[in-house]
Amino acid sequence: MTTRREELLEKAYGFVLEHGLSDLSLRPLARAIESSPRVLLYLFDSKDGLVRELLARARQEELAALEAVEGEGLDPVSATLWGWLTAPEHRRLLVLWVEAYGRSLVDPAGPWTGFAQQTVEDWLDVLSKAQPAAVRRTRAGESERTRALALLRGGLLDLLATGDEKRVTAAVAG
Repeated sequence: MTTRREELLEKAYGFVLEHGLSDLSLRPLARAIESSPRVLLYLFDSKDGLVRELLARARQEELAALEAVEGEGLDPVSATLWGWLTAPEHRRLLVLWVEAYGRSLVDPAGPWTGFAQQTVEDWLDVLSKAQPAAVRRTRAGESERTRALALLRGGLLDLLATGDEKRVTAAVAG
């Protein structure tokens, strides 16, 4: 059974996917999700508490996608990840991810504390599983997966900025 807190979190998550976090205000959010600012504060302790929960929810969705990726070798796994990153149905999540990533860098004491660092670790973990065990534990293996992640992340930023999927996909595919 879904609790009221879970229900409101899901509605709020839908709202921030649509509108972003930068100008999030409790009154318009509460109105949009058929609640009140007081209820949100009661359930999430503060606006920052709600933002932390929303980021955890976004990370949960991202991790579910990452955990579904299987394969041997960085190239095929990177291609699978790129396919997920370019899927139109993930665009709003990825824009939210970029926003939270950036905020984590410029305001490390806010509710997004550690968000960027954790997502880097999440993605590097997935990429490491694509490498042979003997390579995975080497400095060269670490460099190889870091390069793959940098290419994916840079390609994602370019894609989100320009919408030019054909050009960026060609570059990412190398």
